[in-house]
Amino acid sequence: MAAAGLTAQAVADLVGGRLLGDGTVTVSAVRPLDRAGPEALSLAVSARYAEALRSSRAGAVLVPEALAATPEGRRARIVVPDPYAALVRVMAALFPPAALQAGVDRAARLGPGCVLGADVSIGPFVVLGRGVHLGARSRLAEGVSLGDGVTIGEDTVIGPRAVCYAETRIGSRVVIKAGAVIGGPGFGYRRGPAGHDRIPHVGGCIVADEVEIGSNSCVDRGSVDDTVIGRGTKLDNLVHVGHNVRIGERCLLMAGVGVAGSTHIGNDVILAGHVGVTDHLLIGDGARIAAKSAVFGDIPAGASFSGHPARPHRQFLRAQAALHRLAPIIADVERVVGRGRPDA
Repeated sequence: MAAAGLTAQAVADLVGGRLLGDGTVTVSAVRPLDRAGPEALSLAVSARYAEALRSSRAGAVLVPEALAATPEGRRARIVVPDPYAALVRVMAALFPPAALQAGVDRAARLGPGCVLGADVSIGPFVVLGRGVHLGARSRLAEGVSLGDGVTIGEDTVIGPRAVCYAETRIGSRVVIKAGAVIGGPGFGYRRGPAGHDRIPHVGGCIVADEVEIGSNSCVDRGSVDDTVIGRGTKLDNLVHVGHNVRIGERCLLMAGVGVAGSTHIGNDVILAGHVGVTDHLLIGDGARIAAKSAVFGDIPAGASFSGHPARPHRQFLRAQAALHRLAPIIADVERVVGRGRPDA
């Protein structure tokens, strides 16, 4: 990705840092310390990176106060309290988003009664159903499908071949990545004499402002209630949110997470990769659930759980430690028992 260059002085001004070294050095890329060249900006977050910092060829480096005096030579250093946060700001300046190309592609198909806000961008082979409302400056990439009555807020970006089923409500400044499916019928069946009878899904699907939904993730519509994703929550790729689930604000659901129907998740919850959550549970505000955990019961607010089945994290660690100690004990017992056998 091409970037406009920034001088080290401009970087320091942008992040409010203290410049040490040559302020005229120009950087146009971002690289790790060990692979950075003179054109690149890098970062070192703690004293453990001191040796890598000395040998790095980076043109400029964001460093904390603890590393301010470490480098030598011409390299520019920008001293900041939080190098990661500063790097995010610099990357936004180095790699600004492409200018919006407003307009409706000739290969798009719009149903009757659609309402388009100012400066929207609709790519080729997009299909909009009846009565779709699209907010100002929103962008639909190629092949997006929006069903009847879908509403999209302002400045929302929907990636290639994503699908929003009828009546789905998407907020403003939302990002939905390629291949995601929002508002489809959930996995609900009733066992009958002839097999599994599908339960109608007549609830809605509501995605609040500033949510991000990763590629090939699925958020099902409700059966009798709405499925709701709260403001600022981020879903990674390949996440599945079942029908009637309610997820609070600012949550993080990482790759491969599955949440079964009617579970309610509070605010600021983190579900790490491949966590599985069964149905009709309550997960309290600020809970943290470690990767690969299987959640079969309610989790209180602020708790950290892990394991299969998930339990308080310290309890899980003690159980694992005991399990590892058990193997040599069993080996010792087998040796003792073996000596007492006639055939030993």
